[in-house]
Amino acid sequence: MTSVTAVEPATLGQHGGVAFTTTHWSVLLEAQGESPAAQEALEKLCRIYWRPIYSFVRRQGIGPEQAEDLTQGFFAQLLERKSLDAVRKEKGRLRSYLLGALKYFVADEQRRAMAIKRGKGQRLIPLEELRAGERIEMEPADPVTAEMIYERRWALTVLEQVLNRLKGEYATAGNAALFDSLKQLLPDEPGSPSQAEIAAHLGMTENALRQAFYRFRQRYQSLLREEIAHTVATPGDIEDELRHLITVIEA
Repeated sequence: MTSVTAVEPATLGQHGGVAFTTTHWSVLLEAQGESPAAQEALEKLCRIYWRPIYSFVRRQGIGPEQAEDLTQGFFAQLLERKSLDAVRKEKGRLRSYLLGALKYFVADEQRRAMAIKRGKGQRLIPLEELRAGERIEMEPADPVTAEMIYERRWALTVLEQVLNRLKGEYATAGNAALFDSLKQLLPDEPGSPSQAEIAAHLGMTENALRQAFYRFRQRYQSLLREEIAHTVATPGDIEDELRHLITVIEA
């Protein structure tokens, strides 16, 4: 599981030194025409954030295969645009921009009822790797609106990215086992052992474990802000987007 409650409310007013000028979204906003940097940034964002797109389409009552085609078509259109003027004009948040663009795209495709463009025959995003459990989860079996599903899947994707990055850092440092243990201490991890039990398992004192978990949480919070910074236009948007993410997860 991922955890947004690992972010302490008292820290919401802090920017945490996020290197905002190098984020994917700011690259797109500042790009002129079809610069390689802008296209690379957009493609990376598409590969990270395709799940909210697919989830939204599925909630329209569209079957899995057609939903995959529509998702591919949406990103193919986005990636093959002659310019990124529409993106720059948004000057806001990637989450909102993609949702608005997706609504228009799906409505347009449904009106035209034509074959879905697949990006010159290439499957841009590896949707075929969807696990069976994810397919079931995305089935339109409840009254939650497509927008709500999109927002929740977006938030979960952000948190998954953060936790994966943190896991990678610990693994690189040779601390994969420590990561697995500290992750169990996140507030929304069910049935987790106590700090004393984890400390004993790792051969650490409880005080050493508390310090290790404090560093874990601090890095988690920093990475979360970095990830959010990739999806907003200005540093001032980071905290508002973080509050929105927390609201969605806790709803």
